[in-house]
Amino acid sequence: MADFLTSTHRAKWIFTPQQLVEKYKAANERATQVLEKYGASLMEVDVDGSLSYPEPQKTAKDNAEKHSRPKPLSIDEEQCMRVFYENKLQEVCKNFHFPHKIQAAALIYFKRFYLQWSVMEHHPKNIMLTCIYSACKIEENHVSAEELGKGISQDHQMILNNEMIVYQSLEFDLIVYAPYRSVEGFVNDMEEFCKAGDEQLQMLKALQNTARLEIDKMMLTDAPLLFPPAQLALAALRNSNAIHEVLEFRSYLNSILSRQNSTHTISELIESLNEIDSWVREYKFSSEKELKHIHWKLKSCWGLGSHDEGKKREKKSKHKSKRSSNDS
Repeated sequence: MADFLTSTHRAKWIFTPQQLVEKYKAANERATQVLEKYGASLMEVDVDGSLSYPEPQKTAKDNAEKHSRPKPLSIDEEQCMRVFYENKLQEVCKNFHFPHKIQAAALIYFKRFYLQWSVMEHHPKNIMLTCIYSACKIEENHVSAEELGKGISQDHQMILNNEMIVYQSLEFDLIVYAPYRSVEGFVNDMEEFCKAGDEQLQMLKALQNTARLEIDKMMLTDAPLLFPPAQLALAALRNSNAIHEVLEFRSYLNSILSRQNSTHTISELIESLNEIDSWVREYKFSSEKELKHIHWKLKSCWGLGSHDEGKKREKKSKHKSKRSSNDS
């Protein structure tokens, strides 16, 4: 069985908070430079997976209108967009009744992808769906691109077009370790620790179910990029135990450290669990008004400004008028 301690997940995809800030900043700066050069930043992904930058916008009044060019998203605004689509990703997985391991893998793929790229360069809805499709493949719960696209009324070809750029951006490190499995392992261990009888087994089952909900919250933060899955699982179980009061949790943590001959102290472990809790407490989902404004800016960066939206509305209105005429 694969071991997290020797995995690429541990070696390459666990960062410090400062490293994450630097990666988000680098992606944002690159996209901003593309936007300034071309007037739009959304990259085109061809059928063969190759990428191309948008054609430079050339107009007679280019210099005079430079001040009206779209403004790039800030790092905080990009974060708001990622959070929005990570929530959508969870919704899609729940609607398809995918197991937790697929949802977790897809979310981690999505997070890793946007360490390399900006939402100004790749449409997060497209990447979100491609990450779900890829996670289904890797976790051997295969769903065709056609089935996935049809289920949410999206063009499945877009999913296939983006598949290779997602794999490349993940450096083909597709095996991920999700905290849901760690929760199961710890609960089994707790049964031995408590020498659980029938009543306590039922309590541990409730503990596990609540911990899964805690993990769902953690997966929407940057915590999966900062902490190993076992620590995420322990933080979730500690919060769950505060509700169900199944065991003395500090004693359980001490037993884990002693059995593993860990070099970490109980104080260091508790500090990590507290840090994970703080990421969940500080998690923020933007208001509808804020999201609307950021999405408007993002469309502008993609070259889909008010003029394009007006043309869409006009086309839709004509189609509606034509349909009404045919019905009468």
